[in-house]
Amino acid sequence: MIIAAIEAGGTKFVCGLFEADSGGYAKPSLLARESVKTTSPAETLAAALAFLKKSAESSGSPDCLGIGCFGPVDLKPSSPTWGRVTATPKPQWRDADVAGYFRSELGVPVAFDTDVNAAAYGEYLWGAARGLKDFVYLTVGTGIGGGVFSGGALIHGMSHPELGHLRLAREAGDDYPGRCPFHGGCLEGLASGPAIGERWKADPASLPPGHPAWELEARYLARAAAAYALVLSPERILIGGGVGMRPGLVERSAELLGEELAGYLPALAAPERLADFLSRPALGSEAGLYGSAALALRLCED
Repeated sequence: MIIAAIEAGGTKFVCGLFEADSGGYAKPSLLARESVKTTSPAETLAAALAFLKKSAESSGSPDCLGIGCFGPVDLKPSSPTWGRVTATPKPQWRDADVAGYFRSELGVPVAFDTDVNAAAYGEYLWGAARGLKDFVYLTVGTGIGGGVFSGGALIHGMSHPELGHLRLAREAGDDYPGRCPFHGGCLEGLASGPAIGERWKADPASLPPGHPAWELEARYLARAAAAYALVLSPERILIGGGVGMRPGLVERSAELLGEELAGYLPALAAPERLADFLSRPALGSEAGLYGSAALALRLCED
């Protein structure tokens, strides 16, 4: 069985074609992969489609497609705007019909969810959340978003969780107004990659270990993790994304999480337990792509 997958991110679309076994959920084999820069909807979608069609010439046409898309997006199957991007900070992408475009052009069933929900699903099947029924996947990069598994299933509800727009108490002396166009100083507004760059007037990748930016970042991530731990009661929180995968950041956030909780959750009292509770995705930077493939696999199997 051939399945296609697209991790539709705000910075790039990562596209892949996979071969998967029928009748099970074994991790599929990657046949072809390509990244497309996210520009305008017309240009980006056309480039992703061209890759999938070209790859299909040698590997076979996909039976279904899974898309994990940056958001917010409409996930209600009964909605007339299902599969579209909604109130995104990217004005040109508002109301872009991502799922409908590929369903029409490829003529195959399309599974559509948020990029972070897809990554969470990939970690659930093949990564650091195997065997867990309750966990959180948080990505920290161009934006901040999260997927939540509760009782062995992804939470959707009214729409989908928006973990990046959690309001946080500010660190003393931090007068940066925040970059979120909707909320200013929410988690995304204070701790996303662009927020770090704007606050410190430098590319985050250029900031060395020991720079105060990383201690502040770790503090805000720990504060958010404490809120998720208290409200959602997950068994684990995974932090990925371009900023989240910065060496030492998750480990420092885990140390600070103990301070934020102040002993309130006895199950997380031991330092080694904190390090296990707040950790990295096993699929690393591939979580979104493989998670999107997992959405496609589930659609084909169902």
